[in-house]
Amino acid sequence: MVSELIMTVTDRNTEEIILEAACTIFFQKGFAGARMQEIADSAGINKALLHYYYRSKDQLFEAVFNRALISFLPTIKIALEAEMPLTQKIAKFVENYVDVLIANPHIPAFVIHELNTDPNRVVLKLKSHGVDPRIILRQVDEAIAAGEIRAINGEHFLINLLSLCIFPFVARPVAQGILQKSNEEYTLFLQQRKSEILEFVMQSIKAS
Repeated sequence: MVSELIMTVTDRNTEEIILEAACTIFFQKGFAGARMQEIADSAGINKALLHYYYRSKDQLFEAVFNRALISFLPTIKIALEAEMPLTQKIAKFVENYVDVLIANPHIPAFVIHELNTDPNRVVLKLKSHGVDPRIILRQVDEAIAAGEIRAINGEHFLINLLSLCIFPFVARPVAQGILQKSNEEYTLFLQQRKSEILEFVMQSIKAS
């Protein structure tokens, strides 16, 4: 019993080390540029052991990809489905989404890289996790009808909201260089973005 427990813990630790190494390599180089030997070297194991846990690069990438999406998809889903007024939902979405991206800064660039390579992979994953933008689009239409916000195009509003949240992470090397900020200063800047985005969005949709 004890030996089985030790084996389980060891397997879990080794698999976690592999996933951490694979995340780093895949985030840096994408699926096409990553090599299993490089991932094994980064994890400090031999290639045979890597293949014991993950038989192919496709299988390992799938694990990394799922991990990346799962780290922020629940935030999107919860924000979309929350029973609250639209303005509160927007505030919750912005705060939670930006916090997740600060904690996982490589995810946006990684997902966008894979969107350019295999867009169906991302779309299917979003659908499989129940992310349905029609929920907030309907709420936007209801808020317009009730006179709570001005008449806007819900689809453009949703893309604008996502863009405002994601862009500072995707363009971090350029933005950080232009603004001449250290890593600590840029992280603070990203925290400040939450209130800036919210103020900008609310001003853009408020009823006249």
